[in-house]
Amino acid sequence: MFFIKIFYIVLAIVLLAQLLYPFVTTLAAQVLGRERLKPVFDPLRSFDYACIITAYKNAAIARPLVESLLQQTHQNHLIYLVADECPDLEWTLDDDRLMVLRPDPPLRLKVKSIIHATEHFKRPHDFIAIFDADNLAHPQFLAIINQYANAGYRCIQGQRTAKNLDTTYAALDSMGEHYKNYLERRVPYLLGGSAVISGSGMATETALYEAYLRAPEIEQGKIQGKKMLQEDKILQNFLLKRNEKIAYAHSAIVYDEKVESGDAVQTQRSRWLFSYFQNLPNSLGLLFRGWIHANWNQFYFGYVTVVLPMFIQVAMGGTLALLGLFIAPVWAAALFAALTIFAATVLWSLKLDGAPPPVWAAVGSVPRFVFRQLLGLLKMGNPNKNFKHTEHKKFVKVEDLLEK
Repeated sequence: MFFIKIFYIVLAIVLLAQLLYPFVTTLAAQVLGRERLKPVFDPLRSFDYACIITAYKNAAIARPLVESLLQQTHQNHLIYLVADECPDLEWTLDDDRLMVLRPDPPLRLKVKSIIHATEHFKRPHDFIAIFDADNLAHPQFLAIINQYANAGYRCIQGQRTAKNLDTTYAALDSMGEHYKNYLERRVPYLLGGSAVISGSGMATETALYEAYLRAPEIEQGKIQGKKMLQEDKILQNFLLKRNEKIAYAHSAIVYDEKVESGDAVQTQRSRWLFSYFQNLPNSLGLLFRGWIHANWNQFYFGYVTVVLPMFIQVAMGGTLALLGLFIAPVWAAALFAALTIFAATVLWSLKLDGAPPPVWAAVGSVPRFVFRQLLGLLKMGNPNKNFKHTEHKKFVKVEDLLEK
């Protein structure tokens, strides 16, 4: 029993650290956090952006995104739409700033589509901005990104927010995005660290991004296919190893389509969970590297990306708390208190991140979302069978969202 109790206490301490860190860092960001936007270029520069859109089997969904990029207040950019294995477009836009690329043979991998676009640049660009076909860009997206580029940041993540909240699952998906936007992006950035990359809606200096595309992990990923570590995680690991800081431009908004059904949650989360566990050695490496070299940026980012997914934290914390009633009651009480603080912090982060009414209305349905994620956890062992491309169906114009 002595060794069981010691093992239990160690596990309890690890979980307590994970459950309490969101409250501690959010409070620290409120008191000590600051925006870092002092320009380093004088006069201010109008950087040139290559906006790369990757579409797979459905380029039709990309039309509203293309239109939103053509309407940007910052006009120094070109758009490269990679239509991989897509049927012929039923729409055309007569604009010299748009290039539609049709790779032959099909590429069937997002990073390959990005490389294909870089190989067909019409001119040298200062930054590369990545978008998914279902995204929409706020008219000031590039203008705000350009402010951060002028502050010397070489990688800037915009804020992804929902373009659809018409189902409970979409609202719950958006809830998770609001939490991650605040705890994994806004808070670390305000405290002098790096934001976690979303996978779209970010811009990276061209030379830096092209160096990442030549990294060994990318070459391995071309062969691994669906078992490849997600390209956004490869990029952030690449940047942090070079001690680059990833800025978070919370006002540079990109609208993103949220999943609308329980089955879609399982499919999406199984892929994300696989990538989380696959990336753990890299996260632990950054945590250790930051500790050894007293590097706050690397240490903090390593810790943020080591932390267990939210539903696993809660499930393990609840289970340990119940077991602790028979093993170590004091530690069980501590875990129950930490779970309460964690739940309150989630709600606090939603308020701080400006979550809309449909998200708040879905709070009572969180257990349904957790259950679907648990099912996704069970399916992550066979990527080639279970990882499917998420279908996007919402044809929404940015004007419609701005009116709301």
